[in-house]
Amino acid sequence: MHSFPMFIRTTNRRVVIAGGGEQAAQKARLMLKTDAHLTFLAEDLDAELADLVRTGRARQERGPITARSFADTAMTFIATSCPGVDVCLHTLAKAGGAAVNVVDQPALCDMTTPSIVDRDPVVVAIGTEGTAPVLARQIKTQLERMLDPRLGSFAALAGRLRGAVAAQVPRADRRAFWRWAFAEAPWHLHKTGSERAAADLLKQAIAGQETPAQTGHIALVGAGPGARDLLTLRAVERLQEADVIFYDRLVDPEVLELARRDAERVYVGKVVGAHAWPQDRICALIVAEAAKGRRVVRLKSGDPCIFGRATEELDAAHAVGIEVEIVPGVTAASAAAASMGRSLTQRGQTDALVLATGRHCDRSGAPDWARHALPGTTLVFYMGVGAAAQIGEAIRTSGLPEATRVTIAASVSRADQKVIETSLVEFAVELERRDISGNALILLTIPADAELSKQVGAVA
Repeated sequence: MHSFPMFIRTTNRRVVIAGGGEQAAQKARLMLKTDAHLTFLAEDLDAELADLVRTGRARQERGPITARSFADTAMTFIATSCPGVDVCLHTLAKAGGAAVNVVDQPALCDMTTPSIVDRDPVVVAIGTEGTAPVLARQIKTQLERMLDPRLGSFAALAGRLRGAVAAQVPRADRRAFWRWAFAEAPWHLHKTGSERAAADLLKQAIAGQETPAQTGHIALVGAGPGARDLLTLRAVERLQEADVIFYDRLVDPEVLELARRDAERVYVGKVVGAHAWPQDRICALIVAEAAKGRRVVRLKSGDPCIFGRATEELDAAHAVGIEVEIVPGVTAASAAAASMGRSLTQRGQTDALVLATGRHCDRSGAPDWARHALPGTTLVFYMGVGAAAQIGEAIRTSGLPEATRVTIAASVSRADQKVIETSLVEFAVELERRDISGNALILLTIPADAELSKQVGAVA
C-alpha cells in the first residue's frame, strides 16, 4: 500500500475548502456527511455554498489567504478550478501544517477521498489510491446492494447499549450475545420495521429476563465448483459466523480464506475407495459440535443437495433437535456450461436435464444408466470417471451412434480446468490417456430429433 486507510475524527474540528465553485461544492457535499465545522476560503460562493453559510452550516473567509488560514484543520481541500492557483494554495496549506487534497492533482495530495457506503455509524470506504475511480464506484454499487439500509440505525442502537452489555453480560457470553443480536431475532425485527420491538428484546436479554440460549446451529454450505467468487453471499456469511468448519477434499483453500480467522477447520475429505472419514462419523461429529452450542458449517463442494450426502446429515441433526440450514451452491454442471459458453438446454432441442452419478447406489444391481439416454436430454455424469467404460457401454445400448459428441470437464472453474471434446466410443480411453481422475464431469446432449437404433432403456 502507498496509502494507509484510516478514519479521521471530525467532531469539533475544522475542515477548510479553498474555492467557491462546483469543485468546492462537490467536496462540501462529501463533508456534510460529517459533523465538521466547514470553512470556505473564497471571495465569492455559488448559490449552494452561499446557502450553507446563510443557514449556519458553514462559514466564509474573504480576503487574503495565508498559511494561518490552514492551521489546525482536520483536512484541507483545494478546489478553485484553476490549476495554477491550486498549486500556490497547496504551498500555503503545507506551510500551515495541513493535510491536503488538491482536486485532480494526485501528486499534490496527502490524502484521497474514497468512495463511501454510508450506513452511519457503519461506514465502508473504498479506495484505489487514485488509480481506478470507476472501479471504486462499481465496488460501492455492489456494497450498497449488500448492506441493508437499516443497518446503520441498528448499529447505533447497539452502540447505545454497549455500556449496559459490558456491565450486565458476563465477558464469556458477550460474543454470543452480539452474534445473536446481529444475526437473529433483534436484527430481523429491526430491519422489517419493528425498531421498538427489537430494542425491547435486546434490553430484556441484557437484563437477564430472556437471555438468548446459546443453541447450536448447522449449516450445510455449498462451496461451488472451486472458484471462490462463485460462492453465494449467504455462504460467505455462514463462513464468517462459523465456530467450526468441516470441509471436503474438493473445497479450494481460497474458499477457506473467507472464513473467520479463529474458526476451527476440520478436514473430513473422502477419496474414492478410502473410508478414513465414513459418513456416519462425519454426522456424529457435526452434531456433537452443534450440541455444544457452536455454529457449525459443513462445507461441501458444489451444491450440498446434489450427490452431497446431505440427507444423512439432515437426518442426524433433526434426530436430536438441532437447527439445520441448507445454503445452496453452484453445481459443477452449471459452472462447466458457463466456462464453455454453452447452455445446458436449448429450446426446441433439449427439454430435459439429467444429473446422474457414476457411483453405484447402495441397493444391489448395476445402475441402469441407459434409461437416461432419451431424445431431447442433456445428460451430465458426476463422479463417473471410475465407471467411464461401463457408462459408455450402457449409453451405447440405447442406440446412440458411437460418434455422439461427449465433453469431459475436469477441475471446473479452477486454474487447471480442462475441457476435452471427444466421442461416446472414445471418452473412457481419453480419460485414461489424459490421466484424469476424480473431479471431472461427463456431458452429452441427445437432440430431440435423434433416432435411436435400439430399444431405449436396455440394461448394459
